[in-house]
Amino acid sequence: MTEFLIANMAPLMFASMILFLLFGFPVAFALAANGILFGLIGIELGLLHGALFQALPERIFGIMANDTLLAVPFFTFMGLILERSGMAEDLLDTIGQLFGPIRGGLAIAVIFVGALLAATTGVVAASVISMGLISLPIMLRYGYDHRLATGVIAASGTLAQIIPPSLVLIVMADQLGRSVGDMYQGALLPGLILTSMYVGYVVLVAIFRPSHVPAMPPEARTLSEPDGASGLRSLALLTLAAVTGAWLFASEVYRADAPRDEVVVVSAMVGIGIAFVIAMINRLFGIGLLSRMAERVTFVLIPPLGLIFLVLGTIFIGVATPTEGGAMGALGAVLMALARRRLSLPLLKQAMDSTTKLSCFVLFILIGSSVFGLTFRGVDGDLWVEHLMTSLPGGQTGFLIAVNVLVFVLAFFLDYFELAFIIVPLLAPVADKLGIDLIWFGVLLAVNMQTSFLHPPFGFALFFLRSVASEKVKTASIYWGAVPFVIIQLIMVGLIIAFPGLVSYGDAGAKPAQQQELDLEQLLQGGGGAAPAGDSSSDLMRQLQGN
Repeated sequence: MTEFLIANMAPLMFASMILFLLFGFPVAFALAANGILFGLIGIELGLLHGALFQALPERIFGIMANDTLLAVPFFTFMGLILERSGMAEDLLDTIGQLFGPIRGGLAIAVIFVGALLAATTGVVAASVISMGLISLPIMLRYGYDHRLATGVIAASGTLAQIIPPSLVLIVMADQLGRSVGDMYQGALLPGLILTSMYVGYVVLVAIFRPSHVPAMPPEARTLSEPDGASGLRSLALLTLAAVTGAWLFASEVYRADAPRDEVVVVSAMVGIGIAFVIAMINRLFGIGLLSRMAERVTFVLIPPLGLIFLVLGTIFIGVATPTEGGAMGALGAVLMALARRRLSLPLLKQAMDSTTKLSCFVLFILIGSSVFGLTFRGVDGDLWVEHLMTSLPGGQTGFLIAVNVLVFVLAFFLDYFELAFIIVPLLAPVADKLGIDLIWFGVLLAVNMQTSFLHPPFGFALFFLRSVASEKVKTASIYWGAVPFVIIQLIMVGLIIAFPGLVSYGDAGAKPAQQQELDLEQLLQGGGGAAPAGDSSSDLMRQLQGN
């Protein structure tokens, strides 16, 4: 029995952890308890050295001193302030008026607003609940199919996982030991493509099932001109002026050797700045150049867009770190709420309370995973995973297929943070050893892990929507409505594998940056990042036992 335990300590430890999670134990405590329990068993069996646990305090303090993780509370606070100051309601109302006259327009508006909320809140629960409360009753009132309406809302909320500045991309970068800015740049284009695929699905439904996505009736369109005109011509001309200005800036003014993503973000800032200045001049001097629709869209959309591009732009250019960008975004959100006269002491208290809870949730899971990871690597679990994955047929392709199937199946039971803290640190060294770019690998897993929020029957986005949906909406409709969007997300996973260039960052495009070697002190401190190939806590244990 003793020989069996010694030979199979790593798989037994991994299976025990999965079992604890399936029984419903809190993730942080299940990870830490497994790490300590199997560590003690390993010491008793003579497999581990008692000095192993001396590294725990240093690893925990290393996590607490990790500057990268400071971005989590900043971006959370920014999103909560914007969401609770009524931004979501104003966006949905304005974009609904803009797209309402066409079939599927409300659903397209929900997707568009979901992408904007994703880039501001970064939290799935906030996005899904906000849109569920505001847009679902309107869509049902105008005769939308229940499954499509609920599916669009739940799927749009999950965009918060992949569109920068996403909280989970921060965690993913930390676990992979890579730059958050590079992770943001790599995820930007796939996030936008995924959003476009959602819109494409709604357009197809509008073509083949028009009764499922009716247009808004004329009496519901409140932003028309006094003479009954829609005002879209004025909005189109303003958009043309902004796009032309952005294009001229990108092609004639900005440096030619800048990365593509950086150019897009910075030139977009210039374009929305031009539109905002034109709208302000029109309002201050009463020129009458813009229609009601154009003015409303400009003043509702541009402030959050400006904040998003300001934060991303400073990070992409390298002026600010993600932590500094998050702090700037939090301050900008407070100023925007003040300008809208919607900032109050209760709102600040609620936002700070929710920020503290989410930040503590992330840190406790990270500490638990650090305890688990220390013991797991001490019993050569990293070598077991590496041998298991590298022995798969097909090399890189076989590894990627196996990993994506594993993540997709585990997503039925675990949420994104649990997957990021448990699975990613085990797979990253193997991917690095196989020559896979870790930024590309992280974005690929991030898109796959989105399905954890939409998987019937355990998807958290489905639970969030169920909690705010009326009794008229059946739970089965919510589940079936999510299925097409899960399929779209899986198609996106396939596209990233087939076209690696979709994930580009820095000057190297989709090529990996070399992993830096960690010294012994960094290894002891941990910090949450993945251990590099060829270096792990098991190496430390072998040195300690040799001494």
